[in-house]
Amino acid sequence: MNILSHLKPIVSKSAKRRGRGIGSGVGGHTTGRGAKGDKVRGSTKLTFDGTKIKKSWIKRLPFLRGKHRTLPLNKFQTITLAQVEKVFKSGDTVTLKNIFEKFPHLNTRMYKLGVKILSTGTLQKKLTFQKIKMTDSATKKVSAAGGKIE
Repeated sequence: MNILSHLKPIVSKSAKRRGRGIGSGVGGHTTGRGAKGDKVRGSTKLTFDGTKIKKSWIKRLPFLRGKHRTLPLNKFQTITLAQVEKVFKSGDTVTLKNIFEKFPHLNTRMYKLGVKILSTGTLQKKLTFQKIKMTDSATKKVSAAGGKIE
């Protein structure tokens, strides 16, 4: 019995297996699928609405179709002038590549769509912007600070 006292305790537990009877510790009879019906036994039809008439589903169909569902909601991502002020030094050139490097929260998959700079905040640094979309009020603030837009 001296040997049993020197054994190391087992730390890792095996994962609970769903749907393997009541003794498995998870689920049992229906394992989280409810009681009866198609949802328990298999999959429901796309047109299943709970009634005999499929009128409501047919009425909603035109709104569910179309190209608009796959398109991105915004054409570009936005950054404020206050954010640009914090990141760049005076005399720097601001390009699309620089913006995506310095702002990690931007989605890199949206690189082709570009970035638009909004006029929120103030800008005191002289910066040159190359091929970047800006709002009209943002361009006025950049030119007032002595910056260039190319």
